[in-house]
Amino acid sequence: MADRPRDLAERMARRRKIAGKPAMRGGDGYVRETFTLPRAAARARAEAFFARYPKAGYMSMVETWCELPGGDIEFTMRRLPSAD
Repeated sequence: MADRPRDLAERMARRRKIAGKPAMRGGDGYVRETFTLPRAAARARAEAFFARYPKAGYMSMVETWCELPGGDIEFTMRRLPSAD
């Protein structure tokens, strides 16, 4: 018997609620992590992110960033959950 649309939606919602993992938002399969840090620390964090999750294997990128009034940088890093 085929699953009903509601069954599929519930199964997908349960999969998103796995504890201890960064958030997978948007349903596009990417893992996103948002940080708010001073400029120098933000640059170091982004470099460490790219060292851990190389662009070639994880399609990593800085998805969004902005400078806050206090001078801190808020940015969101995006990557695939695993490489091939």
